[in-house]
Amino acid sequence: MKMAPRTWFLLGLLSLLWGGSFVFNEVAVEELGPLTIVWGRTTLAAGVLLLVLYVRGLRLPGGRSNWAVYVTMGLLNNLLPFSLIVWGQTQIDAGLAAILNATTPLFSVLIAHWYTRDERITGGRLAGIVLGLGGVVLLVGPEALRGLSGSVLGQLAVVGASLSYAIAGVYGRRHERFSPLQFSAGMLSATALLSLPLALLLEQPLSAAPSMPAVGAVVGLALLSSAVAYLLYFRILARAGVTNVLLVTMLIPVSALILGAIFLGERPAPGTFPGMALILAGLLTVDGRVLTRWRRS
Repeated sequence: MKMAPRTWFLLGLLSLLWGGSFVFNEVAVEELGPLTIVWGRTTLAAGVLLLVLYVRGLRLPGGRSNWAVYVTMGLLNNLLPFSLIVWGQTQIDAGLAAILNATTPLFSVLIAHWYTRDERITGGRLAGIVLGLGGVVLLVGPEALRGLSGSVLGQLAVVGASLSYAIAGVYGRRHERFSPLQFSAGMLSATALLSLPLALLLEQPLSAAPSMPAVGAVVGLALLSSAVAYLLYFRILARAGVTNVLLVTMLIPVSALILGAIFLGERPAPGTFPGMALILAGLLTVDGRVLTRWRRS
């Protein structure tokens, strides 16, 4: 399934919003626990989207079957992968975690091939994803691969998160009866309800007294990296399919690198620009139109 230029623009914007979460997380995690951050992020985001629904005269579809979908998506697309990645990064370097997370499109290609009718595996699509993954390795730095000899459980945790994202993408596309606003509000509401008892049990978030920068970081995670981001995510998912929307995991390291350089003063590594070029080549190969025009010419 090929994407229109407008959808590519939305995908790039989504990568900026999710890439920004790395900047926000770096500030918030200095004072708050991971589950507290997830709970605060999803609770505030859900509240904002539910308010938007109310103002627009809409409602969140209720009933047992609909809430089963919200809870499933909350687990697969938020609570489980967020927790696995945070725990995995206590065992392995962030660079290796970024590379392993970028395997999400590989899982999505395989799962979508078996469980969708219009997203079959093609040689061009697989080649593009492998190119993009190579670009991520260059972008983060090949030395990050040395961590593959480290904690196997940490690596499996991040790979498990990538698999969870891919399953969530296929599952979410099967429920297109919801609007992006309804799906985002329902999923985030379910995640907030699921994460609250875990945060209370393990981190006691109500006793925390975070500083204004930490609070601002959680607000940024909620409004930009959750509420707005998931509206874009479900819109792209409906338009372009599972594999295409999850290509964002290859763009996120680029966005995180750019935002980190701007707001955190981080310096790009030597492989930054070749890595970006390889990621772009991979995305163009997945899209297929450039290769088709080149062959015709």
